[in-house]
Amino acid sequence: MYRFTQPEFAGRIGAAREEITPPVGIYARNWGAAMHDVAEGVHRPLTLTALCLQSEEDPEGLLLIAADLGWWRTLDDERQLRRGVLDALNLSPERLLIALSHTHAGPAICREDADKPGGDLIAPYLDGVLQSAVRAANAARSSAQAAVLTWSYGRCALAKHRDLPDPEGGRVLCGFHPGVPADDTLLVGRVADREGRPLATLVNYACHPVTLAWDIRLISPDYVGAMREVVENYTDQAPCLFLQGASGELAPREEYTDDTALADSHGRQLGYAVLAALEGMLPPATGMHYACPMESGAPLAVWKRRSVTASRHLKAIRFEAEIPLKELPSLAALEAEIALCSDRVMRERLVRRRRIRQALGEGDTARMPCWAWRIGDALLVAQPNEAYSHLQTTLRQRFADRPVAVLNVTNGPYCGYLPPSNLYDQDLYQVWQSPFASGCLEITVEACAQALQSLTE
Repeated sequence: MYRFTQPEFAGRIGAAREEITPPVGIYARNWGAAMHDVAEGVHRPLTLTALCLQSEEDPEGLLLIAADLGWWRTLDDERQLRRGVLDALNLSPERLLIALSHTHAGPAICREDADKPGGDLIAPYLDGVLQSAVRAANAARSSAQAAVLTWSYGRCALAKHRDLPDPEGGRVLCGFHPGVPADDTLLVGRVADREGRPLATLVNYACHPVTLAWDIRLISPDYVGAMREVVENYTDQAPCLFLQGASGELAPREEYTDDTALADSHGRQLGYAVLAALEGMLPPATGMHYACPMESGAPLAVWKRRSVTASRHLKAIRFEAEIPLKELPSLAALEAEIALCSDRVMRERLVRRRRIRQALGEGDTARMPCWAWRIGDALLVAQPNEAYSHLQTTLRQRFADRPVAVLNVTNGPYCGYLPPSNLYDQDLYQVWQSPFASGCLEITVEACAQALQSLTE
């Protein structure tokens, strides 16, 4: 008998949201080319949304938090937030993911910048983000109800390849390359109760939020804000969680502007693609079966809907990928360079390298933490750095019978890019910025594949 079933998870699911827009005047210099230091206004509010997943066999469950923040500059700041949530909810470390949208128009989230203009607002802001995360997580838990999470792939052409050979030769620029195809895969998760009422939407898509760049003086979630608005207006204001995919070489065609209308247009483009995926789903816990032939002008195959039992599997593991490092300067050498550097852009690069060295230690390899979840029929893998899309395309090929969500910039420590080995002979930002040696991406792919395989056995 022919049949079709949607990939699903059935259990108790709850979602809750907090606003985390920082105060105007906070230090918000995220670009070396920026000529300003502080935020002068707000384009759209920043949000933090928590999703709780539980099963009868696993009442502790899993907690996914999606936040409109950029990236962690220091290990201590990331740990303070994640450990604060773990302790407040008494969760095991493998059961919590804090996924950042990677907006480049948010506040600086580094307490070490307290001496910068508006830097005195950073520590109280991050303390408030922790309080918001705990409140949202507890509210998601308390509101959890019987629900079904249904997954569907879609497509969106927002993301473009952004490794452009310099027409003047010698290096690769970070910008739109019209001659190379980009991964346009979109993964959408719909959370609904048994009657089909929407409770939340998950959007996993790989595209750098860099529509707004060095000239923008407003706090903004970039395209993610308008995407959420489109989706939530369609789903009776059920909260939408954005999960940044493996977007190391992916960004919008038009980028690096101060045009908030363009950022909103990008968000609507992604939002409409999400709606198309939602419209293509069957009702929760519903499949189809081949019923009979019908003789007409052609012999027709008649399919009918039927109720199905959704998977209740829920499991999480934390694992590590041991990655070789480049020959990096010591902390002492970097401190000496910083002391002698008077160029603002170069000094910012050196400060970032020092923080990376502090996070990685002085060894020649790093043990990068990763997380893998099984949520019913679906798999999810997350890591703290910026992997190229090869990570998600490869894992989705290997586990083609399941939806696979792949998350960048999740938990920590964040240190840099994971580019493919074949790019390491090029003068490319993602290569020279990264502290990781050639092979880092391929090692990560294999470690993630092994972890996901263990969840399916």
